[in-house]
Amino acid sequence: MNVEDIKFKRLEAKDIGEYKSFYGLRDNKTCDSVPIESFIWKDYYQVQVAVVEKDGTDVGIIWQMCDEGKYYSAMPICATEHLSYCFELSVEYFNKILKVPYRIALADEEAVKELKLESDVRFTVKEQEELKDYLYDGDAMRSLAGKKLHKKKNHYNKFIKEYEGRYIYRELVCSDRDDVFRMLAKWRDDKGDEVEEHLDPEVMGVHEILKNCRALDITMGGVYVDDVLEAFTVGSYNKREDMAVIHIEKANANINGIYQFINKTFLCEEFPTAKLINREDDLGIEGLRRAKESYMPIGYARKYLVEQNL
Repeated sequence: MNVEDIKFKRLEAKDIGEYKSFYGLRDNKTCDSVPIESFIWKDYYQVQVAVVEKDGTDVGIIWQMCDEGKYYSAMPICATEHLSYCFELSVEYFNKILKVPYRIALADEEAVKELKLESDVRFTVKEQEELKDYLYDGDAMRSLAGKKLHKKKNHYNKFIKEYEGRYIYRELVCSDRDDVFRMLAKWRDDKGDEVEEHLDPEVMGVHEILKNCRALDITMGGVYVDDVLEAFTVGSYNKREDMAVIHIEKANANINGIYQFINKTFLCEEFPTAKLINREDDLGIEGLRRAKESYMPIGYARKYLVEQNL
């Protein structure tokens, strides 16, 4: 494929079905291993995507994004045998068409190793330590058994006891979007003005998910207390890794134990056999780091910044 023939276009919900076939074709335990993650942030990072072909056959997708006027990319989504081809085409496009150095944010560890980028003199590779995804044992997260998770189980039990007869968990569907919008608006208002910079783009991303949920391969769950939605979560599944990815989890922090309840119940009901649970990164925020570490991760999906030396 000639680099001049590459055609990028904005990431849209109607095209997700076309792109899905390129996911899950190689090892990748990051949250970016499923389509919804890029969709959530598509407007904030001006995400564009292009299908790459080889010998007349479509073999993968490559990315173009822009943040604060600076172009960058993500690791191509394709099978292992096509990774080098897609990667080099992407590099050539940035150099010849955009006329900028190639730069990847959040490159997954498996791809960095497969491409041998750390020994490639063309690139500087640096781990993005604060952006690693937290990985958990699925059975442990569904049972909350054992001494290490005893406090989590206590909070879960307190919620059940205190709100007995007043709560219900159920899978959410597209027609529940208004309930989610109302709950999300209240959750955001409660945060006030002094909040992390990622929150408003994340809220926008949730709105896009709900507006297009029929076109997206997602699973949603919610907890109603006194007939009011007080917690919801959004997840998706990586079949190759047997891994559930939890993209969004919001709850009324004034209700004791509701976070522990929806965390456990969502996994039990919607991902009852998933071996791994990916609860994404902590964005370098101390409070999020403590919360994610408190669930005792069994490992991390590490990510890297790859920058071309020009």
